[in-house]
Amino acid sequence: MRAFKNYLSLFSVLILLSLGSCAINPVTGKKQLVLMSEAQEIAMGQQADPEVIAFFGLYEDPELQEFITKKGNEMAAISHRPKLAYEFKIVDSPVINAFALPGGFVYFTRGIMAHFNNEAEFAGVLGHEIGHVTARHSVIQQRNQILGQLGLIAGIILVPELGRFVEPLSQGMQLALLKFGRDAERQSDELGVDYSSQIGYDATEMADFFETLERQQANTGADEIPPFLSTHPSPEERNATVDQLALEWQQKSKKSDFAVNRDSYLRKIDGLIVGEDPKQGFVENSAFYHPVLKIQFPIPSDWNHQNSPQQFQMAPKTGDAVMILTLASGANLEEAANATMENYGLTLVESKKETINGMPAILMVADFIQEQANTLRVLSSLIQFEGNIYSLMGVTEIDNFNSYQLLFSSTIRDFRELKDSEKLNRKPDVIKIKTVPNDMTLEAAFRYYGMPAERYEELSLLNGMLLTDQVDKGMLIKVVGK
Repeated sequence: MRAFKNYLSLFSVLILLSLGSCAINPVTGKKQLVLMSEAQEIAMGQQADPEVIAFFGLYEDPELQEFITKKGNEMAAISHRPKLAYEFKIVDSPVINAFALPGGFVYFTRGIMAHFNNEAEFAGVLGHEIGHVTARHSVIQQRNQILGQLGLIAGIILVPELGRFVEPLSQGMQLALLKFGRDAERQSDELGVDYSSQIGYDATEMADFFETLERQQANTGADEIPPFLSTHPSPEERNATVDQLALEWQQKSKKSDFAVNRDSYLRKIDGLIVGEDPKQGFVENSAFYHPVLKIQFPIPSDWNHQNSPQQFQMAPKTGDAVMILTLASGANLEEAANATMENYGLTLVESKKETINGMPAILMVADFIQEQANTLRVLSSLIQFEGNIYSLMGVTEIDNFNSYQLLFSSTIRDFRELKDSEKLNRKPDVIKIKTVPNDMTLEAAFRYYGMPAERYEELSLLNGMLLTDQVDKGMLIKVVGK
């Protein structure tokens, strides 16, 4: 029997390999095994792009969008795959990140745009992401994952767990967040230097930006490593390598002047939202507030949380329970209750109508019965408010339900209308570009412009400088305001 399984696995691999082909890598010029044609690669990106936009949302800034499109097209034209129909977009996320999809879709978060301090830094990262596309890293990584998973999934019965109640990432988002190996990242760094230098930028600035990311990593800790660093060689190695590559490129070039364009870039990001945008919902003092939807509810003590356009999730560190807020489908509470039972495959235990803080609601206890694992028990609430029906549910194994029921119930019963005018009208922080009035330290400049002392380190990172660095009279710097 074991021999038969081995032959079956080998046969599966052979079939998979036969579906692929050896193609010439556009960057290296060498043959490599790929499992899709260029047309399939492009189609994959086209399918994933709207899923990425739906997850993050686009950041609306026509001038900044025009800038990244212009520079992106200029760089794409000199890349190893100039015939692809590239698209360059800014997504509405405070996270410091940039990523690319197969076929030429390249994304920058507003978080990373806020942390660039000149056009050359942006150009280096732009070249890095275009490098992932031109070297077909997504296609290669997907091939590696498919080949690697044949043995892992064979004979394993996948059992639904608490995660089945949490909306999974779409295939497009999984592709967008695909992590590359260190060799691929090194190659993209090299291409970032090459491409940005070819269009006239000083690629040593790319290394300086990596130093900013390194400081960000040190400040936030290992658990919150900026995604752009998470799979890369050590920052020290990366900075030195990129700096050396840039200097070598410049020495070989006939050009004598490579652009940085600090002031022009800073003026472009004047007014850019930095950090969380309150209109998307925010957590403060152990509660979640959503000014647009006008709702609020508490977060249990010591629970972690995550907010996305699709749902708000929170869970204890033990991971043995989860609470999820989503919008429910249905024209009324009864339709929403039926849809909840059907969509999640639940068996109703009990149900009752209630009024929660003046809002009509249905509370249900239901079970998700698993053949190969413990039954999950759900306390589900459907609450109607201002034209929406909200689903706030708590889920845990049936054996743990008594331990969590009171916590689930108290959280649900404290779901209420948000009436606090300060929170309803909360404005995001935006970058404000200021001109330094006299020679001074960066810290003194922050003090001059009335920045709170507890934000000095954050602001120094935003400027890619140290608090003790000297800034000259007339120099532009970033501060934040409403």
